[in-house]
Amino acid sequence: MTAIPPDAVVGVLGAGAMGAGIAQVALARGHAVVLGDASAEALARARAGIAAALRREVGKGRLAAGADEAALARLTVAADDPALGAFSACAMVIEAIIERLDAKQAAFGALERAVGADCVLATNTSSLSVASVAAACARPGRVLGVHFFNPAPVMPLVELVPGIATEPAVLAAARDCIERWGKVPVVAADTPGFIVNRIARPFYGEALRILEEGTADAATIDWAMRELGGFRMGPFELMDFIGNDVNYAVTRSVWEAFFYDARYRPSFTQRRLVEAGFLGRKTGRGYYDYAQAERPAPTEDEALGREILERVLAMLVNEAADAVRLGVASPADVELAMTKGVNYPKGLLAWGDEYGPARLVARLEALRDEYQEERYRVSPLLRRVARDGGRLLP
Repeated sequence: MTAIPPDAVVGVLGAGAMGAGIAQVALARGHAVVLGDASAEALARARAGIAAALRREVGKGRLAAGADEAALARLTVAADDPALGAFSACAMVIEAIIERLDAKQAAFGALERAVGADCVLATNTSSLSVASVAAACARPGRVLGVHFFNPAPVMPLVELVPGIATEPAVLAAARDCIERWGKVPVVAADTPGFIVNRIARPFYGEALRILEEGTADAATIDWAMRELGGFRMGPFELMDFIGNDVNYAVTRSVWEAFFYDARYRPSFTQRRLVEAGFLGRKTGRGYYDYAQAERPAPTEDEALGREILERVLAMLVNEAADAVRLGVASPADVELAMTKGVNYPKGLLAWGDEYGPARLVARLEALRDEYQEERYRVSPLLRRVARDGGRLLP
């Protein structure tokens, strides 16, 4: 497996928001791009969106004058191509279609038949097993996960996820390419949620538990996490922004993939909002009613706010520590993932060291004693660091 050259043809299969964004990134870095989709309408929307985005980049001085037109000239769109022959000259193809294993396996089987022997095949899945996707290929060693974050042109993080059969040279080639595209790659094990979608679950899940218990309302929890914790958005405003249907689907997928581990259990509150069609900003109502001129006022009680922050932070740090303990990612990559992928104010391991591992362990043990739930079990790594007076971040 050779490197992916700077002038190589890159393929993107799937012309939704994510696929179009990935295509834009590759075009802006000088590649010729083949963008494929079963829908000619989706391709037309994607091409128009890419053209507008590139024009804005020129207008802001981030691309040279005329670079937008040159980039569009390198873009080929391919519809009604079930054999995927348009991808035959690609050095790498990134799949960004629906999050359904059967659809992805069918796509990868067709891609492998269409491309050359040295072509890297990548899936942008955020929740499916890379090994399962790769199983559709005669050469699963050429397949890996290359998970961008939305919007792909803006978000710097890319999770690289080698499957159990992925060849080291394929991972190296993909990493080199992603770095040349100006992105920040981290390497994640092929486990549910990879790094970000695994470690971030308590930000939503524990906030929902606090709400359901009646300890505080959504506005107060958001205020505590934003104003006292330094997060850009609180958990409820962020879930409304993402879409409660999307957030609930990811939570449920991670929970099921972990064999129904209590730590990742979804919330009935969120499920009911989804069932009611209260999906957040896109429907005008979620945890907040966006038809109202003002949101409910939070209870700005600092003692309550600190209690909320410490409880959510303890769960987040515990999850980050367990991810390191189980080899999901290195400590450095965990810190990069959470600051570059979801814009946390600090890396969780460093934040845990600052807060005090022993204090966090005591908080988790108190929660477990109170609720008698596996949800609050302490990571052995966090417990060991607290006992020995060490640090989570080497």
